[in-house]
Amino acid sequence: MGVKRYWAKSDNTITNAYEENLTTRGTGSNMGASDILEVFSIYAQASSASAEESKALLKFNVTASSKSIQADRTAGTIPASGSVSFYLRVFNAKHGQTLPKNYTMDIAAVSGSWQEGTGLDMETYKDKGESNWINRIVSRSAGDHAWSTEGGDFYGDSSSSFSASFNAGTEDIDVDITTLVEQWLNTGGNVLGSKEDEGVGVFLSPSYSSASRSYYTKKFFGRGTEFHFKRPCIEARWNSSTKDNRGNFYYSSSLATPAENLNTIYFYNYFRGQLRNIPDIGTGNIYLSIYSGSSTDTAPDTSPLTLITDGTSVAGGAPTFITGGYVSTGIYSASFALTAASTPLSTLYDVWFSGSSPGLRDNQYHTGSIKPEVLYGSAIAPSTEYVSSITNLKSVYRGDESARFRVYTRQKDWSPTIYTKATAKAEVNIVESGSYEIYRVVDDLKVVPYGTGSLLHTEMSFDMSGSYFDLDMNMLESGYMYGIKLAYYNYSVGSWVEQPETFKFRVESRQS
Repeated sequence: MGVKRYWAKSDNTITNAYEENLTTRGTGSNMGASDILEVFSIYAQASSASAEESKALLKFNVTASSKSIQADRTAGTIPASGSVSFYLRVFNAKHGQTLPKNYTMDIAAVSGSWQEGTGLDMETYKDKGESNWINRIVSRSAGDHAWSTEGGDFYGDSSSSFSASFNAGTEDIDVDITTLVEQWLNTGGNVLGSKEDEGVGVFLSPSYSSASRSYYTKKFFGRGTEFHFKRPCIEARWNSSTKDNRGNFYYSSSLATPAENLNTIYFYNYFRGQLRNIPDIGTGNIYLSIYSGSSTDTAPDTSPLTLITDGTSVAGGAPTFITGGYVSTGIYSASFALTAASTPLSTLYDVWFSGSSPGLRDNQYHTGSIKPEVLYGSAIAPSTEYVSSITNLKSVYRGDESARFRVYTRQKDWSPTIYTKATAKAEVNIVESGSYEIYRVVDDLKVVPYGTGSLLHTEMSFDMSGSYFDLDMNMLESGYMYGIKLAYYNYSVGSWVEQPETFKFRVESRQS
């Protein structure tokens, strides 16, 4: 699950625009209950040099004790700093007024606490309250708390201020604010620094807000909008794919680089259906050795095989032992390369164990098997086509669950004889680079577009059973049907190829 969204919990529009009389400014107005956020600058409306401005404020569930980024990081749902990116997403709201073009907006961390308020009036500015252009918060016991600077207090350092460009004017905001989110999360104040979790302001960059022309008006959907997928959010994106080579293990070959010759295999420690760390290992090292089969090829032989030394996982002084490591709760992995014998073994056995050093076995935890392959060159440029299916697809999912989808893939031109069709099934073809997309069927809205860029946040994992990915159904609006599309990277042509199959399911609330 490489995508997770955190919706805005407070938002507001603040302004110093003139009221209808073009004499009194609406600096005390509050629009915290509106389902629209508005950003503009108006030049020379009240006089030849008058200037009016509007800004949006947004705050998210970052450091709350539950249902927050911080809580999910503590639980291991969100990766540690450096392994995840956070994007601010705010969506354009169409309107019939003049829409500016060719400008930029600043996105900056708010440097003080503020109240959302309950105002609605975005036209005549008759609803008063905090926060507004002058005040950020109201305390019944201590009176109003004003902004240090009218129009809001914002940090200006590069780690917590960003920009978004609008060429056509209709663009959404989709900006990487990772450094700021990490500052909100970082109460210890390491190299990134630390800031109070008070959200962001969105406003026209000074060169545009102070220009002798108007930029009126850009509107965004606020958190109160009826359109589920248009609500402002912070979207966490990370590559969560696990690439377990147990099902596509290759002997070392001069056709590949040393790094390409490494195979990574995994050991999953499940206890009563839940992943658990091995008590004697915890998050430390685990060891394994590779064996040929016994005379009946049903168990490991007595002596481990000699491996290719790499100075890291396989030491020169102990080339029969691999040092593996901790991946996440209950999951351990190890990487190594192995040269084939003159007659390559058809089955390898991996034995995982603990020890104070690689040569000392204290506890043996697991024995697995591997069907290795020999890497060959080719006289033609392959153009492989696949047939895919999701083997565990349900027709309905609850809106509060996370689901794992298992993808089975075989070559399209697999053509068994009558005998093989009666006695065997097609082997799984491991697709090493596969991605998924989620869309809403009724209007083809891309809810989770393919993440095939630098982050690869929708890249699928794979193991010996095929590909798989996890999806947080809380991101999807209940009461609708959704579709899953798959794309596989074709190394022959150097691009992603969308597959023809579509897999559909509904999301319903628990009550439904």
